[in-house]
Formats: sequence, structure tokens, C-alpha cells
Amino acid sequence: MSRTLASQIAQHLGKTITLQGFLHWKRDLGGIQFALLRDRSGIVQVVVDRSFELPIAESSLRVVGKVVASARAPGGYEVVAEQLEFYARASEPSPIEIPKEEWRVNPETLLEYRYVSLRGEKARAPLKIQAALVRGFRSHLDSLGFTEIFTPKIVTAGAEGGSNLFGIDYFEHRAYLAQSPQLYKQIMVGVYERVYEVAPVFRAEQHATSRHLNEYLSLDVEMGFIESDSDIMNLEEELIRAMLEEARHTAGPECELLEVEWPHVKEMPRLEHSEARRILREELGMPVGADFNEEAERALGAWAKEKWGVDFLFIAKYPEAARPFYAYPEGDGATRGFDLLFRGLEITSGGQRIHQYEVLVEQLKKKGNDPANFAGYLEVFKFGMPPHGGFAIGAERITQKLVGLPNVRYARAFPRDRHRLTP
Repeated sequence: MSRTLASQIAQHLGKTITLQGFLHWKRDLGGIQFALLRDRSGIVQVVVDRSFELPIAESSLRVVGKVVASARAPGGYEVVAEQLEFYARASEPSPIEIPKEEWRVNPETLLEYRYVSLRGEKARAPLKIQAALVRGFRSHLDSLGFTEIFTPKIVTAGAEGGSNLFGIDYFEHRAYLAQSPQLYKQIMVGVYERVYEVAPVFRAEQHATSRHLNEYLSLDVEMGFIESDSDIMNLEEELIRAMLEEARHTAGPECELLEVEWPHVKEMPRLEHSEARRILREELGMPVGADFNEEAERALGAWAKEKWGVDFLFIAKYPEAARPFYAYPEGDGATRGFDLLFRGLEITSGGQRIHQYEVLVEQLKKKGNDPANFAGYLEVFKFGMPPHGGFAIGAERITQKLVGLPNVRYARAFPRDRHRLTP
């Protein structure tokens, strides 16, 4: 007999079906036992005769039984068990009672026992939504003629310079985990013109906040033959809409479970960095520097929501002091670089890149980098590169803000932060 999922039982009223999953919870009401069976699609109530001995929660099992209507059962249907088979009985109680995940278990406990806590419906839902966002990212770019690429994660230098690199011993050489695929995706623009990558990146930043991870999933895009950074922002606007639509369409039950408040996506206003600084100083009373900290980003997000009713806000024309060496200089100390804020959190950094060899060498030196360390990257610019640009979306951050997670760590199955290397 083929397997039926918990979400499908209403289609089999009066029929005998086979369920497979985990023992989510059990109740004993005198002569009748009730077991809640959880599978990848949801939870179904199973009526179990006293002759069946139920083990502790999280045991994996198979149930054969008849589907009947029941007003008191979740979804209005339950299964009356005729056969029970346990594939593997849990040998000890779970360190986290998964049905009670709503009881606000200590956050560190949830992360420490992630291999169990992820089984909870509300714990796994953000990851299902994230998978849909990534699927929307890929499918939309594919439809626009982009090519997916796969770049090295062991490199000889950082894409952005600086000290936030994880060093590793690579045989007789010193190497690093990649901060970004930036340099490689620029090179690949000279090959395919339009490229993207979905891959982890690594930042050795000693943060311990609700928005930082030391390993995260970066959704990178790079496009050649552009006119300006406006082309890149236009692309990201339509891409974000496509990603959200995919999540709404294919992860609808998870979005409903988490009561996702769908963002306003029709408009994504653009503020120049200088104007954003003026607003922060004069209207919001916040002194700021060249780059905006998280408090400033939250304030700008709240300001845009109140003024325009929007959830996304571009901050454009970032100053050179706050951008990597490859950011295209606009003049007067500004660049064609931008950030995208989603509900007051930076989820994207991007812009137009320098495509002239001499200018790149000059900017590297200006930032205190030795061009010799970037020889492999610089070589391609000797052979004619088109005007190009791109951006990177932090998958965990967009997931966090979409579903309202209190910490970005819950948007990754097994997060790596300042203090966590396990599980």
C-alpha cells in the first residue's frame, strides 16, 4: 500500500491508508490512546487501541488504519489504527518537548539540540520558506538568461580586503575561506555576461548579535553591459518580487503557520546616502558616519514605513570610505554602490563595479591593498571587461525579516556564530 501524507488524509475518507512519520505526542484517555503522528507535511491524530504499546515521543513508525471524520481531531479527520510498526524506538526522552516549542524554550537550548528542535513545525517552517525563496531566486534569473556558477571557497586573499578572514593551512601555503565570490563572479561576467551563485560565505567578524552569522548563504548576482547602478537595482526589485511570490505559492502552509505579514513590494524607494544621512541627523536626531550601523538602519526602515508605507528601501551612492575597492567611483567621494534595507535590516549590498584595469589598480592601492595579491583577479581586466555590476542577498536575513524571527540563527539549520561550532 502506498504511503499517504498527513496533509492528504481528507482525500481518503472511509479508506484504509498507510502513514509513516514520527510519534509527535501521545495521550491516554482511559480505554483509548491517541497518538499524534508527524510527517513532512503536517500532523495527524491516530486512534490507538490499548493493545498497542506506544513508546516515547520521536520514535519513527508506520501506521495502517482507516480514515474517519472527527470534529475534535486536527483538520477534522483522524485515523483509526489497525496496524502499528515502529522502525526505531526513541531510547530516551527528547531534550526538548517538540509539541511545546511555543513555550519559549531557552534560545541556546534550541540551538544546542538543533538536531531535535528542527523537527518542530514552527522551527522547520522558516527553512522551508527559505528554500522557496532560493528556488524563486534561481528560476527568475534562469528566465532572464543568467548562468549559475560555482566558485572556490578556498582563496589566497579576501574579496574585500580587511582582517575578517578565516585563515587555513593549505598544504605549504596560507589560504582563507572566501568572504564572497565577488572577484570570481566578475571574472565570469567576461564569460557568460550574466551569472549567479548560491553558496556559503565566511566572515570572521566577532559579532554576537541577532543579525550576524559567521557562515551564511549568499545569493550572488552579477550582470554585464549595464548603463548604471539603476539597472542593478531594477533587476533586484523584480527578483525580490519573484522570490516572495515563489514563497507565497509553494510554502503557503508554512507562511500561514508563522502568520507571515507579506511585505509591500510594489514600490522600493531609493534614497541617496547623503540624503539618508541628513534625515538621520536632522529629522531623527541620530549622528552617523560614512557607514550606517544597525540602529541607523532600523531608524531609516521605520522612517520609510511611516512616510511611504514601504518595507524595502534602497540607500544609493554610498561614499568610497564605506565601499570595497571595486565600487565604481561616482565623483566627489561617492560611488555607484547601494544597500537594500528590508524592514530596517540590510539584506543586500551591491552596485556597479570598476571595469577599467588602471582604475582598479589605483583603487586597490588607495584602500591599502597590494595589487600583487590580486594578480589573478586583475588579469581579466587587461582583456576588455564590460560595464557591470551586481549584488548579494543574505538568505538568512531576508528569511528572518520575512517571517519575523527574533534571531537570524533560527534561519539556518545549523548556525555558525561567534561561539558555536556544533551541532
